[in-house]
Amino acid sequence: MAVLPYKNILPTIHDTAWIADNSVVAGDIEIGADSSVWFGVQMRGDVHEIRIGARTNIQDNAVVHVTRNLSGTYIGDDVTVGHGAILHACTVHDKSLIGMGAIVLDEAVIEEGAMVAAGALVPPHKVVKSGQLWGGNPARYMRDLSEEEQAFFTISSDNYVRLSKEYKNQG
Repeated sequence: MAVLPYKNILPTIHDTAWIADNSVVAGDIEIGADSSVWFGVQMRGDVHEIRIGARTNIQDNAVVHVTRNLSGTYIGDDVTVGHGAILHACTVHDKSLIGMGAIVLDEAVIEEGAMVAAGALVPPHKVVKSGQLWGGNPARYMRDLSEEEQAFFTISSDNYVRLSKEYKNQG
């Protein structure tokens, strides 16, 4: 893994977090306990900050970036960010899911327990309300999530914590 400073600011990674060898984590970034950053992920906290909570998984080939003089990217606890997603200067609250290939743009907010469908594009400043599923390009409200669907967000976190520990423990 490449953990790189930017302007003498080195990422802060909790001891229990796992970062894949071929991912890049650079600059003003904090990664919480039991979180995981998977293969090919690129994170640049160079012109603003990135904060990632506990038990969150950022899956393969995702990109997390920020916007100078506007906003960092803030990702809560128990969040799943699917393969190839792009999070750019946005906020994703606890127990949410960002689908594969989804894009969430500047100052958009994904509230707790919400889901952005695979391939969706959430435009700047949009708010995806708690318990809702949004999809499409541009993303729009599709329907409310069931209790079972919302419960899956914690199951996903649990699975990725377990899987990342297996990778971490094998050296």
